[in-house]
Amino acid sequence: MTEDKKVRVRFAPSPTGGLHLGGVRTALFNYLYAKKYGGDFLLRIEDTDQTRYVLGAEEYITDCLKWCGISPDESPEKPGAYGPYRQSERKAIYRQYAEQLVAAGYAYYAFDTPEELESQRSTSPNFKYNHENRDKLNNSLRLGAAETQALVGSGIPHVIRIKVPSDETVNLQDEIRGNVSFETSLVDDKVLLKADGMPTYHLAVVVDDYLMKITHVFRGEEWLPSAPVHVLLWEYLGWSDQMPKWVHLPLILKPDGHGKLSKRDGARLGFPVYAMNWTDPKTGELTEGFRELGYLPEAFINMLALLGWNDGTEQELFTLKELISKFDLDRVSKAGAKFDIEKARWFNHEWLKQKADMDLLPELKAILATNGHLAKDDAYLLKVFGLLKDRIVILSEFWQQASYFFSPPVQYDLAAVKPKWSLEKTAFYTELAERLSSFDPWHAGEIEHFFKLSAESTGLKPGELMLPLRIMLVGGKFGPHVFDIAELLGREETVRRIHQLLEQLQ
Repeated sequence: MTEDKKVRVRFAPSPTGGLHLGGVRTALFNYLYAKKYGGDFLLRIEDTDQTRYVLGAEEYITDCLKWCGISPDESPEKPGAYGPYRQSERKAIYRQYAEQLVAAGYAYYAFDTPEELESQRSTSPNFKYNHENRDKLNNSLRLGAAETQALVGSGIPHVIRIKVPSDETVNLQDEIRGNVSFETSLVDDKVLLKADGMPTYHLAVVVDDYLMKITHVFRGEEWLPSAPVHVLLWEYLGWSDQMPKWVHLPLILKPDGHGKLSKRDGARLGFPVYAMNWTDPKTGELTEGFRELGYLPEAFINMLALLGWNDGTEQELFTLKELISKFDLDRVSKAGAKFDIEKARWFNHEWLKQKADMDLLPELKAILATNGHLAKDDAYLLKVFGLLKDRIVILSEFWQQASYFFSPPVQYDLAAVKPKWSLEKTAFYTELAERLSSFDPWHAGEIEHFFKLSAESTGLKPGELMLPLRIMLVGGKFGPHVFDIAELLGREETVRRIHQLLEQLQ
């Protein structure tokens, strides 16, 4: 590619709350495409609607991308040659283009008050400001030039609307869907510039994509209805030959495939839909994210990449480097992709197994601290994790699986022991505890061998004695090999826990 055609893509979220996994996938596909072709990935904050702006949301978006490992080349944090990267800071740019459209006859001033528009909606529930009624409403198409200029000059509040033709077909060539056609008679005259001078999304996105030399626009298919307005604006502003290629991504669907996955679905079905925890600053409501539940970023982006894309093989685990190398728009599906939380957990389990234990040490320490414990030392913590790693799917499960390594059980599954308990078993464990107090070497294999010999010498079956020992050490019928547990707990703690349960069984 020549330098003037260098790939430049952008992720352009609105700072209105938590970042849905669909938004992260859009960012990811932008990133993969840019990096595959040696291009630039931009983050542009689309905050033109200041009424929906949420404090902290922009920083949250940046942190999410950083956690995923797909930080932008240009952004508000890392400005380049095409800034500013917040639309609110570009306000002065947009009016000239809106006025240019008015002067060319492609847009017009509209002076309708909110009350007048509400009145129209009340009398006509399906009211749309369009070619059917624009000549009867309070705008410059009905008013004379002199009256229009007088109103504008006197500061009367007004918006600028695009004048959508009534009988044309707008064609859009999409990289995934091929040619998509729109009848303009079904499209209303969208507001381009609001009364406060801020642009709407429709004007800002086109102007910014042009000025920032964006070559490809990746966005969800829910934006397709807006596409004819955007294509018309590229044409009306004289930029058709520089219009970016369109890539409308398939929706991420609910697990049953019926409709777009939403935050409410996650809450209802018990899984996250946000990349990271998000706390609403107004209500204090916490929405859990994948990161805090213990998902690895490698697993998260791997899972997202395969929601609507595959490389044509049976491969499922991809590093970010592999995704960049193999990503191809020809392999992006037109159909929506059903979200499957069990598959997401599978990805995390697989990545967890591949991850070096030492790399997870900070997260493991944080989990312990959250539960009021400090590791005896890093080596002990890593041994515990190594013993449990295959049993843990997401890191937040670590404490549930490992708590007994850091504090003795508070409750015991006595119902699993009492029905078959006997005086012989009391005598066996009493003697076992005494002999273990001086047993050496303290290794799992040696302890197991000694345990079985002791059982055989009493005539008791080792199989009947294993479960009580597990419950003595763990509290319940779970955990790894019981003698591995004993080795890690140490001689003194193992003996103490045997005595503790014996007291409850007297």
